[in-house]
Amino acid sequence: MEIKSNVLMGRYELGRLLGQGTFAKVYQARNLKTGESVAIKAMEKEKILKVGMIEQIKREISVMKLVRHPNVVQLYEVMASKTKIYFAMEYVKGGELFAKVAKGKLKEDEARKYFQQLISAVDFCHSRGVYHRDLKPENLLLDDNGNLKVSDFGLSAVPEQFRQDGLLHTTCGTPAYVAPEVILKKGYDGAKADIWSCGVILFVLMAGYLPFHDANLMAMYKKIYKGDFRCPPWFSSEARRLILKLLEPNPKARITIPQLMENAWFKRGFKREKPPTEEDDISSSISPADVETAFSGETTPTLRDQTPAAAKPATLNAFDIISLSPGFNLSGLFEEKQKVKHESRFTSTQPASNIISKLEEIAKLESFSIKKRDCKVKLEGSEQGRKGHLAIAAEVFEVTPSLFVVELRKAGGDTLEYNKFCNQQLRPGLKDIVWTWHEDSR
Repeated sequence: MEIKSNVLMGRYELGRLLGQGTFAKVYQARNLKTGESVAIKAMEKEKILKVGMIEQIKREISVMKLVRHPNVVQLYEVMASKTKIYFAMEYVKGGELFAKVAKGKLKEDEARKYFQQLISAVDFCHSRGVYHRDLKPENLLLDDNGNLKVSDFGLSAVPEQFRQDGLLHTTCGTPAYVAPEVILKKGYDGAKADIWSCGVILFVLMAGYLPFHDANLMAMYKKIYKGDFRCPPWFSSEARRLILKLLEPNPKARITIPQLMENAWFKRGFKREKPPTEEDDISSSISPADVETAFSGETTPTLRDQTPAAAKPATLNAFDIISLSPGFNLSGLFEEKQKVKHESRFTSTQPASNIISKLEEIAKLESFSIKKRDCKVKLEGSEQGRKGHLAIAAEVFEVTPSLFVVELRKAGGDTLEYNKFCNQQLRPGLKDIVWTWHEDSR
């Protein structure tokens, strides 16, 4: 359905259609109050609900509000009508970096400038606990001054997505740019995976083609897994050495951003962006309740940008909120399949103390014993099942001061008994504190 009026929510005058995909249309628009050009991304609620993309959209909102940086596309405002959700975003009119590369390889100095801006943005995102996971030239835009802007955080990972091993486990990204450890599905460090993608991007900028390419997808993944590529002869020796460090198949040996910042080739002409001051810094100012309102049936233009006192996000080591697109398992190429754990997650706007108190209340009602240590809780049933006592482990993680993720997993007992308890006792008992449940991992 097209937007019938050329004025959206009384605040934006809509202009030409810039592009469209399966779930969204993007329009150029003008802020009626400031006269500033913006991009309006319009998404159909019905389509989003149909394909189960609600959590992905919520995550994209929270991430874009969290990362304010000169080299990251800025989200100004989120609005909603009965049928649509709208993002008002920074209008970046220079197009994709991909279009520039498609015309031919870049000179080393120009490639270095874009690479420096990319690393500056990625470093800032990582400092905020955000891992992009789909870095590629198509997701890098250029403004009218020729500066790079990172966009499309739809697949990004935030602190609640790490599991207890401190790693991410969702296979996602674009095949030619994905790191070898992501293919294995054994768990990976989001920062290391992003660095690999940055290395592929640098190679593409200077070479004009991909380092890993094969018409057969499986053959290409094997090349990625082995780090099987060659630099063209026009690469300088310094650039060649750096790319070999960036595209190191072993993530433990791969160069880190702090090490990269000290690299002589990288440092040439590099001007590091001044970090935001406490006054300038805007952490996720749209609350979970506000985001939820965007998916309700009401018409609301209330999700506007505000500037609260800044709060630094906690450094966390547990996640896996992305259960929407688990990707494809390629581990069979390299190893035997791993056993699947039974776990689920929910987000809550209640403080950790309230969440733990609610778990204690459920344990008491169901005659379960409970053990607590910091933000970890273990509930254990008194009855002996065919596989021992049913035990459930829970851990609370802080994403922002107003948003928490709770991970629940079976720690003992029979799976059928665990599923029955979760569905009949645990979930109903937690309904007062749950903002949203995330699809179980089976």
